[in-house]
Amino acid sequence: MWLGPEEVLVANALWVTERANPFFVLQRRRGHGKGGGLTGLLVGTLDVVLDSSARVAPYRILHQTQDSQVYWTVACGSSRKEITKHWEWLESNLLQTLSIFDNEEDITTFVKGKIHGIIAEENKNLQPQGDEDPGKFKEAELKMRKQFGMPEGEKLVNYYSCSYWKGRVPRQGWLYLSVNHLCFYSFLLGKEVSLVVQWVDVTRLEKNATLLFPESIRVDTRDQELFFSMFLNIGETFKLMEQLANLAMRQLLDSEGFLEDKALPRPSRPHRNISALKRDLDARAKNECYRATFRLPKDERLDGHTSCTLWTPFNKLHIPGQMFISSNYICFASKEEDTCHLIIPLREVTIVEKADSSSVLPSPLSISTKSKMTFLFANLKDRDFLVQKISDFLQKTPSKQPSGSSWSRKASTTDPAPEALLAAQEVLEEPTIPSSPPSSRQISPVQEAPTASQGLLKLFQGNVSMEDLGTKGAKEKMKQELWNIHFFEYGRGMCMYRTARTRELVLKGIPESLRGELWLLFSGAWNEMVTHPGYYTELVEKSTGRYSLATEEIERDLHRSMPEHPAFQNELGIAALRRVLTAYAFRNPTIGYCQAMNIVTSVLLLYGSEEEAFWLLVALCERMLPDYYNTRVVGALVDQGIFEELTRDFLPQLSEKMQELGVISSISLSWFLTLFLSVMPFESAVVIVDCFFYEGIKVVLQVALAILDANMEQLLGCSDEGEAMTVLGRYLDNVVNRHSVSPPIPHLHALLTSGDTPPTEVDIFDLLKVSYEKFSSLRAEDIEQMRFKQRLKVIQSLEDTAKRSVVRAIPGDIGFSIEELEELYMVFKAKHLANQYWGNGRAAAGRRDPSLPYLEQYRIDASQFRDLFASLTPWACGSHTPVLAGRMFRLLDDNRDALINFKEFVTGMSSMYHGDMTEKLKALYKLHLPPALSSEEAEAALEATHFFPEDTSEEALPQEEREGTGYEDIREKKGEEKGTSPPDYRHYLRLWAKEKEVQKETIKDLPKMNQEQFIELCKTLYNMFSEDSQEQELYHAIATVASLLLRIGEVGKRFSVRPGRKPRDEDPEEQEPPAPDTPQDSAREPQLAAAGDPQAKAGGDTQLGKVPQESPLLGEGGGGEGQGSPGQLLSDDETKDDVSMSSYSVVSAGSLPCEDLADEDAVLVGGEAAAQGGGSVDADWCISFEQILASILTESVLVNFFEKKVDIGLKIKDHKKVERQFSTSSDHEPSGNSG
Repeated sequence: MWLGPEEVLVANALWVTERANPFFVLQRRRGHGKGGGLTGLLVGTLDVVLDSSARVAPYRILHQTQDSQVYWTVACGSSRKEITKHWEWLESNLLQTLSIFDNEEDITTFVKGKIHGIIAEENKNLQPQGDEDPGKFKEAELKMRKQFGMPEGEKLVNYYSCSYWKGRVPRQGWLYLSVNHLCFYSFLLGKEVSLVVQWVDVTRLEKNATLLFPESIRVDTRDQELFFSMFLNIGETFKLMEQLANLAMRQLLDSEGFLEDKALPRPSRPHRNISALKRDLDARAKNECYRATFRLPKDERLDGHTSCTLWTPFNKLHIPGQMFISSNYICFASKEEDTCHLIIPLREVTIVEKADSSSVLPSPLSISTKSKMTFLFANLKDRDFLVQKISDFLQKTPSKQPSGSSWSRKASTTDPAPEALLAAQEVLEEPTIPSSPPSSRQISPVQEAPTASQGLLKLFQGNVSMEDLGTKGAKEKMKQELWNIHFFEYGRGMCMYRTARTRELVLKGIPESLRGELWLLFSGAWNEMVTHPGYYTELVEKSTGRYSLATEEIERDLHRSMPEHPAFQNELGIAALRRVLTAYAFRNPTIGYCQAMNIVTSVLLLYGSEEEAFWLLVALCERMLPDYYNTRVVGALVDQGIFEELTRDFLPQLSEKMQELGVISSISLSWFLTLFLSVMPFESAVVIVDCFFYEGIKVVLQVALAILDANMEQLLGCSDEGEAMTVLGRYLDNVVNRHSVSPPIPHLHALLTSGDTPPTEVDIFDLLKVSYEKFSSLRAEDIEQMRFKQRLKVIQSLEDTAKRSVVRAIPGDIGFSIEELEELYMVFKAKHLANQYWGNGRAAAGRRDPSLPYLEQYRIDASQFRDLFASLTPWACGSHTPVLAGRMFRLLDDNRDALINFKEFVTGMSSMYHGDMTEKLKALYKLHLPPALSSEEAEAALEATHFFPEDTSEEALPQEEREGTGYEDIREKKGEEKGTSPPDYRHYLRLWAKEKEVQKETIKDLPKMNQEQFIELCKTLYNMFSEDSQEQELYHAIATVASLLLRIGEVGKRFSVRPGRKPRDEDPEEQEPPAPDTPQDSAREPQLAAAGDPQAKAGGDTQLGKVPQESPLLGEGGGGEGQGSPGQLLSDDETKDDVSMSSYSVVSAGSLPCEDLADEDAVLVGGEAAAQGGGSVDADWCISFEQILASILTESVLVNFFEKKVDIGLKIKDHKKVERQFSTSSDHEPSGNSG
């Protein structure tokens, strides 16, 4: 490539001059190419350690002038061919011109200008420079692709210098982190180390420091442990590795989400040595942290943040912290975690003002809201820019501002005094609150049942006055008063100051009347509800009357949702629950419905309207409990792993016992999925839900640890799981809420009591207090870190389960061992995932639906199958292999959706590897009959129809018309089935039931083969033998067999011609094509189109005295894809094998004594002669499978070839090497080491 000229002072150090003229020098890196010796090894080592570009470009051209010691690089190249091209261009275009100049400086200026011009011209055709990654980084990406054989689609994210520990020896080299792979390369004094690990294979990733490995990063896969150390910035490297591994896990968990994630935006201003992807991933990490901290909607993007102070009127202090700005929110977080959090939605803002600066209050900014609150920020670094930014976002905010609002950028004449801000707060005696009166929260009824427009608790509890409830009522009233005082001091609604005081009040319990309102605020559900008015009503309308698997499950669980509560003992509560769950399943089909959602939703409905309950459910499922309610409850399993880890850390003496009893896995799912609602009395569990909406999952983990801690002695004395469950069950049943004003609801969780003393009651508030005292050291950041670590384990273990399930589903007669099947599954899965990586396949193949049975989750298309077939087949056919692969794919693709699953793939492989010679020949025979033949041959078959009499009767309709349309219909229907309708599990049950009925196919079921198909078969066999050690003997044997079979076909033809009929005439009955196949059992290889035709079945008769029914074969040849018609041509791919075809033709034609075959050589030479001859392919000629088998059995060398055992294990190893190959960039590396 041409380079912008740069000075080189010492031109010959480490370089050898190969060509020179008065103005240019072509040099090769010392040690590159032949020889090299010790110098070459040293130079190679230096290039790797110092990250020299000569590693990739070992050739260069320098510009020189006779009297100057300064050289200029003008071009470099990775190969001699590339650099020679540049050298020749310079010689032919510049040498004559340069010889005219007198001044050397002018020569250099002219050369530099010319080279810059060439580069500018080349860049015109590329993307704009702004979209390109910087030069140094592009060079590193080029190195990675060249070194590890990665395709263009594989994007490098970043690269780091580090050491890889091989045994006890560190190997210094470079670690490349790309979107899908971790790669490492080192070359030290002839010792080469090259590693490629896919992120989807990583099972463990952690940063640790041991005596042996000083501060290192450990990367585990299923079969190796890798340690990397000596990083310049280990924190940054590890964080990036975490992000990339997380993306890969997301790909395994939810491919649609991954495909959305994969569209990473381009940066506007690239920085040198930093990848655009790296910056994007950093921004994404900040976004996720921002949304999680302030519970904002999933589509909110952080625009920027700056340090500032916030005036807090409740304690009259300026609190230091960070201001965050995004398109719809301004948020503030204090430096000290609990001091103050603030969220200001821009839809609430009315005025933004710059106040006068003073020494006490530099650069102040005042923001006022509709609820008459004013917030004063100060110490802002770039206030003008900030105000402009906020103003821009405000103009885009959809909600219309009140008419009186104005945007003032002028500095006000006086600083707002703290008293004035307090006055603004006092207006809040009648605050604007989310929990507006029922009339404003009505949802238009969509179904017959009335819609719940307020919390069901209010409807079913009645108006019980607090006085009637005695001390409980007094306590409840006191709680309400405390919250009213809090609202007065800290504000009410979205813009409330959230402080340590807010948490204290939440821990004391939220009053019944405020619960719904505060849940909406703390969870962030209020933001989504306000910004999507009418969304829920619309969803209910759309989902009403729709049937799916989710709605079926919802109906089944409706009456199991808190059946003890009066609100769900009548149609009003049940209908509301049905609508909310159905609407959510319709909104998010990926989750649909999961057990435990009904219990949580029923509690949400008690304290809020249907719409509020819906948005709370959205916040729970999509933000607060990520991946909890998908088909595999991954999120809950991840948090279960965290719980086990925390038990080890906080309760080490109990941890071992719990592992031994296997209790944690039994208890934690029910505790976490239902937030204790299914295992504790309702009025106690709802207090935990209060804290959960404020603090997140941290509270649930703390309470779970406190429960184990409280029962430690009894649990240590348990002898089995049942006893431990009884102990915990009794304890949880007796966690009471003595402050609850609701009438007690009988708890249906089995009350497990023994004959001894009744268990002591535990107050829920005491339990919460203990959990905070003992386990409050848990931090949200730590939990996220642990979640990542556990997610790797959980998803990989689920993938292993899926692999075992798929392997178990493969019938025993397939022939491969369990280990071989598992290896094949990993290869198959990797091929499917590669489609997602580089997007070179069909969208249908790329998407993975986790709701499908394991067997259907990974599927590959024809091009992916072709790659696998070429690597794994024992029948290597050289350039003919892709054609054979295409035929095998069509044969296996039973349902015609152009995708095959693992079972179909293994069936195809097994037919080539296992069984006796007859079975293998049968598989080969089928590959040369419809539906396996290719569409190119179908076109040839259409041309051939012109050579035969036309028959307009219905039976003789052109085959392509009838079956072509049928085929399209089938594909369309299949597409509909797979694409839009929900998966019908009964369909799979029927398929599995069908698999049980073993229908053994006999060789008599195989239809006969016409002459064109037979030629194709001979051609395949010829190509198959071309790489064998006994090549000549096999050629001779197949020539003999082909001659014999051609004569047998000729003899058969004479018997098949009836008196009084022209040989080429067809009986309409006989030409009638068989009906298209219905999709059959995927466990067996599909039956061929004419297998059901009684005439075709009869055609297997080998007695020449009996008249065989060959004529249907003509019709059959036109069937499916129409390939068998007599005049068909060979496909373009196949006619390329000129040499193999013609040599076979000479042998076979030369050995035929039969006069009738005078034109056979023309047929065998290929498609051209056939086309010119118009009718040279004999329409009545045919041969049966038994005849082919009997002929081949006469040649022992052919029998040995097909009986030969091939080890698929070795093929798989070779395939993996090819998949992971890396191309070495310098010849001096010993070939034995590369790979």
